[in-house]
Amino acid sequence: MKDDRHSRFRDAHSDRDQAEHVPSTPQSDSPAYRLAFADEDFLCREELRPVRLQLELLKPQLLLDERGIESTIVLFGGARIPDPEYKDKARTQTLADLSDYYDQAREFARLMTLKSIQTGGRDHVIVTGGGPGVMEAGNRGAMDAGGASIGLSIVLPHEQAPNQYVTPDLSFNFHYFAIRKMHFLMRARAICVFPGGFGTMDEMFESLTLIQTGRMERVPFLLFGKAFWEKVINWEALADAGTISEQDLDLFRFVDTAQEAMELIENWEPAPPRDSLPGREK
Repeated sequence: MKDDRHSRFRDAHSDRDQAEHVPSTPQSDSPAYRLAFADEDFLCREELRPVRLQLELLKPQLLLDERGIESTIVLFGGARIPDPEYKDKARTQTLADLSDYYDQAREFARLMTLKSIQTGGRDHVIVTGGGPGVMEAGNRGAMDAGGASIGLSIVLPHEQAPNQYVTPDLSFNFHYFAIRKMHFLMRARAICVFPGGFGTMDEMFESLTLIQTGRMERVPFLLFGKAFWEKVINWEALADAGTISEQDLDLFRFVDTAQEAMELIENWEPAPPRDSLPGREK
């Protein structure tokens, strides 16, 4: 991270380093003596949550700005979907059958990263949750194309290290789900959702809600795997019940292949954020 200082005051790094080498005394060994910004125990206090939220928002923002990244292509999808090479080890036959979407995610990311490279890596940069399954496929496809990709990991009790295909200096780790979700969407030029479970559906529905309610601009919103999504969610029943409007079904499109997705994104008609909510008019 750059530290372009324009101040005549002594910098924080120097004071932190010097404070670590003061003589050991009862006073200097006390937690109270630690510099506040270098005191992890202090920063982890419950009262400091607003500061931690701000830090998690700022750190990736600053690093992405330094890399000149202006727009991203978001890939959501299941961590349990296997590489087809290992589909015989899948927990269920359905997961084995869904392994084709690993390849589709990888190919889509490869094609989109070739497009990104033409912009100098500023636009259309692939971003995933940094984990296995579809996320791994997305980062892997970007690497296949010779480009960079972002991984937004989250600390989970069972989670391993980020997948090996995330660009190392674009591999971020989060404590707060909410801030991670903001970083997924702040630069999103398109959102692609592959088959997945609770986490994928949470990300999908929250993103759709932001667009539905006009809190976010409309972007290409693609659901890979029409058969899967129509089986697990009865979209028409939601519209028939009136809990969403018929117009809400137009916020997304179904695709099955990487090439379909590329063509839809290329030909997507831009639209401003909604200024009203269909079906909620007074």
